Amino acid sequence: MIRPFFSIVFRSVSTLVIVLVLSFFITRIAYRNPAAMLAPRNATQQTIDGVARALRLDEPWYQQLWYYLYRGPDIQGAPMGIMHWPPALGYSFRKQAPVTDLILAKAPVTLSLALGALVIWMTIAIVGGVVAARWQGKWLDHALAFFAYIGLSIPTFLSGILISWFFFFQLNSYGLRWFPSSGYVPLVEDPLAWARHLALPWATLALAEIGIFQRVVRASMLDVLGQDFIRTARAKGVSEWRVYFDHALKAALNPILTLGGLELAVIMGGAIVTETIFGLDGIGRMAIAAALDGDFPVVIGTTIFAAAAFVLCTLVVDVIAEWLDPRGAR
Repeated sequence: MIRPFFSIVFRSVSTLVIVLVLSFFITRIAYRNPAAMLAPRNATQQTIDGVARALRLDEPWYQQLWYYLYRGPDIQGAPMGIMHWPPALGYSFRKQAPVTDLILAKAPVTLSLALGALVIWMTIAIVGGVVAARWQGKWLDHALAFFAYIGLSIPTFLSGILISWFFFFQLNSYGLRWFPSSGYVPLVEDPLAWARHLALPWATLALAEIGIFQRVVRASMLDVLGQDFIRTARAKGVSEWRVYFDHALKAALNPILTLGGLELAVIMGGAIVTETIFGLDGIGRMAIAAALDGDFPVVIGTTIFAAAAFVLCTLVVDVIAEWLDPRGAR
């Protein structure tokens, strides 16, 4: 137990270190002259040089990297490096605030969006996939496949616009103000308003994911249904619906959970299109704004956050998959 644990920790830390170094070098390549982007508009060369000196952007790359790791680009002089405790992700040039604080302020929005959409698309996809496998080749199977392909074919930006147009603008014209078109209300402040503001973004993300997940569930179910323990359950007189939703589904969940964990990690990195359409001030919008402004400490910080979310989700999925696998109970 100890050796696998340390192996997982080593792989996770190594992944984050590689992501940090690569993102650092990529930002240096992408921003040839970040001081010019950070300086005021129509600034003189003397002002630009002053900004570069103040932020240590005129130093060699290895000194900038060490400064970022050990102290961080903090104008105020406080230790903001990853090698300090608690680890920090630098200091935002534009916001004049620690990157860690900025990410934590946006994380509830992105986390609410990701988890809510995950629950919706996994529930619908699992039920639809089991039903499609139950009536394989029948009209219901073809109908579910048709709707799955439609969901896969519509780009997220288009589905978001259509959902917003119908459920906000059209319903509002009839006096049905069920869903706001944008904004976010914290869960602890008003749970009902929180759900109402996120309902349309949840639907947008779920629509993009239901199709692929439903087909994966169907294929995994059909593979499991041909195994010996399913025939044994049927021979014991277990009801057909229990065979599908209890015995077969539990064994078929491994690829579904793996794919779901990866998708959740991707969304945690920022559902940029959905956040933009519905005016959600999440991590994705912050990362895009930072990239356009040349605020590369925020770009690096959000990249590391996305990588950490990916590592954590992968670890959780592996543990759950091992627990659910009937062959692992030995």
